Amino acid sequence: MSIKKRVDLKIVILGSLGVGKTSLLNRYVNNRFIQEYRTTLGASILPKEIKVDNTLVKLQIWDTGGQERFKSLVPSFSKGSDGCVLVFDVTDRDSLYALEDWREEILLQIPLEYKDYPFIILGNKVDVMERQVTSDEAETWCASRNIPYFEVSAKEDINVDHAFENIARKALLQDSEWKDCYLTNSISLGDDRTSTNKKCC
Repeated sequence: MSIKKRVDLKIVILGSLGVGKTSLLNRYVNNRFIQEYRTTLGASILPKEIKVDNTLVKLQIWDTGGQERFKSLVPSFSKGSDGCVLVFDVTDRDSLYALEDWREEILLQIPLEYKDYPFIILGNKVDVMERQVTSDEAETWCASRNIPYFEVSAKEDINVDHAFENIARKALLQDSEWKDCYLTNSISLGDDRTSTNKKCC
């Protein structure tokens, strides 16, 4: 099967301080785990090139600081993004509930026409026995918002590749549908005086 031209996708990863966003990214991009990470200040960008079906995809994954003071920077970080990974720590119930605020920050930046902006939610640290959030509780919370949920561990490399490939596939599909819709709305082959402005999305 031939490979199509490369597609660039910008993905942002959000969640509270200490949930393991940087650890997950280093596991996914560099296949390594470091026990101690410094707090991310502002944002850092990690690239990864993957093949999704017959498309070569270059991901630019923006890792953002989880401290409350960095929420004001989300609008600039998320501008032009193609998808969002929301992360919580299964040993910290508050980090799950905090995702609603991070999600709202992203949705405020999305054009109204872009109704199906891709999200996934990762429950990290499933290798730890002392959980505060059960699988059923997390799945119910995510299902009520119609967001796919993945249980992962950066430390033990559980489900990490699968989760990021899912957001890449969702973003790629949405990118294609969005461009098709945009072109359909923008190009008129008939007489402008008789054509009507129809929306496909």
